Amino acid sequence: MVKLTLVSWQEIPSMIEARDGRDRARVELSARFQELIDMMAMRRGLAGTDAYLEAWRRQPLVEREGGCEDLARAAADEFEARYEDIRAAAIATPA
Repeated sequence: MVKLTLVSWQEIPSMIEARDGRDRARVELSARFQELIDMMAMRRGLAGTDAYLEAWRRQPLVEREGGCEDLARAAADEFEARYEDIRAAAIATPA
């Protein structure tokens, strides 16, 4: 069973990790997510601070049957499809 984990900065996703024993995969989301993270860190006054580093989180998603790379890519694709909603929610969140 593959365990999927979301790596995010505050509420903004950055990467999907998949693990099944020794088999592992990581899929970074597109550059627009990192650009959004950078923009929001600057707006919230956290760029270059310890608080910025402390805002990174790992959150378990689900466990599924299949290959690590395929499942990580599928999960990443789901977040990519929701980018505009994620961006709008991040911008609407107060500093």
